[in-house]
Amino acid sequence: MVPPHHTAIRFRWKYRDDRQSAGGRGQARIAPPDSLRFDWVATLGLASGAAVLVGDSVRWADPEESFHSLVPAIPMLWASLGTVRPPAADAAVSGKADPPRELWRFVRGADTLTYVATAATPRVLEAEWRQGGKVVARSRTVYDAEARPASARVDFPEGSARFEFTVVAVDTMVVIAPALWRSRR
Repeated sequence: MVPPHHTAIRFRWKYRDDRQSAGGRGQARIAPPDSLRFDWVATLGLASGAAVLVGDSVRWADPEESFHSLVPAIPMLWASLGTVRPPAADAAVSGKADPPRELWRFVRGADTLTYVATAATPRVLEAEWRQGGKVVARSRTVYDAEARPASARVDFPEGSARFEFTVVAVDTMVVIAPALWRSRR
C-alpha cells in the first residue's frame, strides 16, 4: 500500500483539540518507498509550515513545534495518506485475510500498529496505534474510485484532538525537485 510513483496530494484540512482549532490547505508529496514532504498553510495565511519525513523519522520541520502539534503521530499521517509503512525489522508481524478485509498487526516493544484494509466500495484503510496497551491514535482513510485517498480523519483520544482532511487533487505525474527536500531556511 505504497504509491507506485511520485504523487502529490493537495487537500483542505481541519484540526481541533481542547485548546484550539484551525484549518487551511496543504500538500503532501510522496516519493516512494519512504519519503514525504508535507506542507500546510492555515486559513488567511496566519501560519504555515513544512516537514520532510523519511519513514517514521522527521528529518526537519519548520516550525518544528507547529508540525508536532498538527501531526503528533507520524504512522497515522502515513495511514491517512493511504500508505501502510513496512514494519521495523525487529517488529513481530501478524496478519489475517478475511475478504474483503485484510488485517496487519506490527508489534515493536510497547508499540502496536494495527491496519485493517477493506476492499469493498468504498475502499477504506483504518489504523490504530497503541503504546503500552493505550490507544494513542486512530485513523480512517476513504479512497476514491481510482484507489487514491479521498478523505481521512485521525483521532487522538487522550487529548480529544482530531485532524481531518479532504483531498482536492492528486497529481501522479509530479516531478519533485531535489531542493524541495532541503529545509525552508
